[in-house]
Amino acid sequence: MPATSLDQLVSLCKRRGFIFPGSEIYGGLANTWDYGPLGVELKNRVKQEWWKTFVHKRADMVGMDASILMNPKVWEASGHVGNFSDLMSTCRFCKKLIRADHWDGLVEESAWFCSLKELYASQKDVTLEDLGDWGQKEGKKLAPNLAVVRNPSVTLSWLSEYLENASRVAAEGTLIQSNFREIIKYLATEQLKKTGLVLPCPYCGGELTSPKPFNLLFKTNQGVIEDEGTAIYLRPETAQGIFVNFKNVVNTMRPRLPFGIAQIGKAFRNEITPGNFTFRTREFEQMEIEYFVEPGKEEKIFDEWKEAVWNWYTGLGIAKKSLRIREHDKEELSHYSSRTVDIEYQFPWGFGELFGLANRGDFDLKQHEKFSGEDLTYTDMDDPTRKFLPHVIEPSFGCDRTVLTFLLEAYTEEKLENGDTRTVMKFDPRLAPVDIAILPLSKKEHLIAKAQELYKKVTQETDLSVDFDVTGSIGKRYRRQDEIGTPKCITVDFGTLGEDEKQGTKDTVTIRDRDSLKQERLTIGELVQKLRG
Repeated sequence: MPATSLDQLVSLCKRRGFIFPGSEIYGGLANTWDYGPLGVELKNRVKQEWWKTFVHKRADMVGMDASILMNPKVWEASGHVGNFSDLMSTCRFCKKLIRADHWDGLVEESAWFCSLKELYASQKDVTLEDLGDWGQKEGKKLAPNLAVVRNPSVTLSWLSEYLENASRVAAEGTLIQSNFREIIKYLATEQLKKTGLVLPCPYCGGELTSPKPFNLLFKTNQGVIEDEGTAIYLRPETAQGIFVNFKNVVNTMRPRLPFGIAQIGKAFRNEITPGNFTFRTREFEQMEIEYFVEPGKEEKIFDEWKEAVWNWYTGLGIAKKSLRIREHDKEELSHYSSRTVDIEYQFPWGFGELFGLANRGDFDLKQHEKFSGEDLTYTDMDDPTRKFLPHVIEPSFGCDRTVLTFLLEAYTEEKLENGDTRTVMKFDPRLAPVDIAILPLSKKEHLIAKAQELYKKVTQETDLSVDFDVTGSIGKRYRRQDEIGTPKCITVDFGTLGEDEKQGTKDTVTIRDRDSLKQERLTIGELVQKLRG
C-alpha cells in the first residue's frame, strides 16, 4: 500500500539518504531539497528509463540539451515576460502570499475550516452564540486572526441574516461556494462598510488583500557590474530551448514529420506557494518533448501520446487506481493550447498533476519567427514547394514529481508472520537505486574477504549497482536494504567458505528476494549468471 502520509515518506527519505532539506546546516532554505546518494541514483534511473522509452526506442525522436540562460527576447516571444504571472494576495497579519487560484483548495484543507464545517454538520441550526463560542475555543487555536476571533461582537452582528442559509447549505455538503462561502468571508471581515467582504487567510484566518499580478520569472544580470549588466532570466521551462533550435535540428538531422525533440533539464519559477515536499519547488527538473506534426493530424497523435505515457507510468509500477486522466475545460486552457490533458496521481493530499499533454498548435514557432525574423517553416521532403509551420504536441513530465510519485507508490508497511512490521520500498527493479547488496554473515576477517571477492566479481562482470554492508546484525541489514528498496540481498556465510555444511555447501551463497522474502541457495557461478540475465 502506498504511503498515506507525506510525513512517513519525508522521514524515510532523510533517514535513508534519498532526499535532504537544502542548506540544512545553515537552518535550511524554504522548499529547497537536495537529492542524497540514493535519491540521485533513483532520479537518474527514472530519467534513464524515460530517455530509453521515449528517445532511444523510437525512430521519430532525437534529444538535445539547451542552455538555462537564453537571450531575453526568447521570453518576450514566448509571452513569459508579459504574461507569466499569478494573481497573489497577501495576508495582512501573517504576511503569507496566497495564489488566488489556490485559495479554495487551501481553505478546504485548513484545520479551522474543517472545524467550522464539523460545527455546521453536527447541529441543525447554528446560532450567533454557537459561532461566538467556536471563535473563542477552536477558532482561537486554529485561526487566531479571524475577525470573529479578534472582534467577535462586531463580526457576529453581520452574520444574523445568514445563519439560516448557512445551516441549510452546510447540511447539503456544499463547501466553499454559495452562501457558505459568504459566511467564511464574514468571519474574516471586521469593518464591512469600510472594506466590503474580504477573504480569510487559509493559514491564520487574517484578512487577505485584493489580488495583484506577480511575475514568476527569476531575473538576474549578465555582466561583471550589476547595474551595467544585461537583465536575463533563468528559464521557467525547457520547451523554448527546443523551439529556438528547431531550425538547427531540422537542418542537421533532416527528420521527417512527425518527429519529436526531447530534453531533460532544470527550470526555475518564483512560486509563491511551493510545498508538499518536492511536489512544487522553485527549482525543478522537467522531462519534456516537443512533437512536431503536420497541421490537421494532431488529434490521433495526441491520443497516442496520452496512451504511451499512461503505459509508461503503469509499466513502472504506478497502480492504475492511483491515476486519473483529466481533460481541461475551455476556461482552463492556456492561451496557446487548443486541448490539454493531465495525468493526475492521488497524492496523500489529493489528486495532483503528474504529467501534462498540450496541443500548442503553431503558436511557439510563429512567435519565434516573428520576434527573431528567421524563417522557421518546415519544407516537405517529398514536395520542396510545400512549406509550413508544423503544429506541436507537447508531452511534459515533472521529473521531481515523477520521482516523488515512485517513492510514494513504493512505500509499503507489512506485517510479518512473527508479528513485526517492516517498511519496504517496492520499487520496480529498473528504478531501485541499489540492485543487490552483498552481506557477509559476520565480521570475521576471512568471511569479509570472501564477500569482498564476490563484490569485485559482480561489479566487474555486470553493470549492476552493488552495496556492501557489514554493519549490524544480518536481520538489521536486511531491514535496511528493505527500506532502500534493494531487490536482492546476497548473504556470504560459513557455508560459502566450506566451514559449516548446515549453512550450505562450499562456494554457494543465499539470495534473498525483497518482496517475497524467499531465500534460494546458488553457487557463485549460478548467481553471477542469474544476475547477468
